[in-house]
Amino acid sequence: MTRSIPRPRVPLPVEQPARRRLLGVGVDALTMEQTVASCVAATAESRQLEIGVVNAAKMVKMRSDPALHAAVSGCDLIVADGQAVVWASRLLRAPLPERVAGIDLFLNLLAEAERRGLSVYFLGARADVLQRTVAELKRRFPALRVAGSRDGYYADADAPAVADRIADSGADLLFLGMTSPRKERFVAEYGRRTGAKVVHGVGGSFDVVAGVVRRAPLAWQRAGLEWLYRALQEPRRLGGRYVKTNAVFVALVLADLLRPARRRGPRGGRG
Repeated sequence: MTRSIPRPRVPLPVEQPARRRLLGVGVDALTMEQTVASCVAATAESRQLEIGVVNAAKMVKMRSDPALHAAVSGCDLIVADGQAVVWASRLLRAPLPERVAGIDLFLNLLAEAERRGLSVYFLGARADVLQRTVAELKRRFPALRVAGSRDGYYADADAPAVADRIADSGADLLFLGMTSPRKERFVAEYGRRTGAKVVHGVGGSFDVVAGVVRRAPLAWQRAGLEWLYRALQEPRRLGGRYVKTNAVFVALVLADLLRPARRRGPRGGRG
């Protein structure tokens, strides 16, 4: 079970953030507060905002998966979910202000939804995990308006109907507790169709909230070792994968850092 996090009051409006280029991926230079404020502004203005999150593993995967790269790059906001991405941004002189962890953004947005009377929809995980997740979130946020929920075990052919069901619910915010690249592809193909003003893929956050998976202690998070804590829980499934992708990510950062023709100084721009 995860602990609740502070519920900051979010100012409006929000300025368009600078977008940094890191290893061929655009990442927005946003703090957690600014990201939440951008989401709240989208609901207030009745416009849709799709959020993409990147960590070391996903940035490596995006290099060999054009569909995933296109899906993430097409999001309205792209934030650094992994501490390694923040560290790399500073080494490459395209600094990001801080990590915007997907699960923390998820909980902050739920707090704002409760405060502002916005409705939410949960899509993903096994049916039993989803049920426990919704129950726990209702306990933490008793005034939260839950428009609906559905587990993530459906055929690809049923995805349009799933999107229509979300649209019929009238949910303001949609959270997808699914793995990559499935959640990114759903957002790219059906995010607009759901009608949700904010669409955020939260990965394994449902499992954490439900108590199925333990989140790393804060010290591990600050040390950038949350991946290791997760791998230790499932070493056979995740250990080798994380070691490999992290090694590739480090190699990519070093290659970019040492490239003679590389321009020095912050690299901004949208895209």
